Amino acid sequence: MTGRTAGKRSAGLLLYRRGADGGVEVLLAHMGGPLWARRGAGAWTVPKGEYLPPEEPMAAARREFAEELGTAPPDGRYLPLGEVRQSGGKVVTVWAVAGCLDPDRIVPGTFEMEWPRGSGVVRSFPEIDRVAWCGPEEARWRLVTAQRAFVDRLLAILGDEPDEPDEPDEPGGPGG
Repeated sequence: MTGRTAGKRSAGLLLYRRGADGGVEVLLAHMGGPLWARRGAGAWTVPKGEYLPPEEPMAAARREFAEELGTAPPDGRYLPLGEVRQSGGKVVTVWAVAGCLDPDRIVPGTFEMEWPRGSGVVRSFPEIDRVAWCGPEEARWRLVTAQRAFVDRLLAILGDEPDEPDEPDEPGGPGG
């Protein structure tokens, strides 16, 4: 595997609630920084971040939630949603937890990068520049492709969508 994210691992928390219509909504974060500023579809993510052993994935997910959103993760029952491998090779592990968060009250963490590239100027950018509650269809449109599976897995656990028929695992998938 090649690329900057090959072999890296991230963990995150997918906050969910019942919307006014009784349907499930999930809280997604739009990736911050100049590379994502004008993107919509595929530029949103579960609040997450990288970790290295010996840190446990759940501990990393809770830490990253607090760092990225500026608030402690909610207490409650954490539902394991498993892992996905993103196109760059990063493996992302996510849990869902019920909670409510006002998007206007987030205080995102920041990162630094040289921008514009090659300029020698290092600037600070928010890790995420906004968050939003989304229904399942909108969440699937907004999310990075691999992370769309987390929405489907959550809905299956909550009984909000019928399970898809079992299909053989693809090479490199959960069973491969």
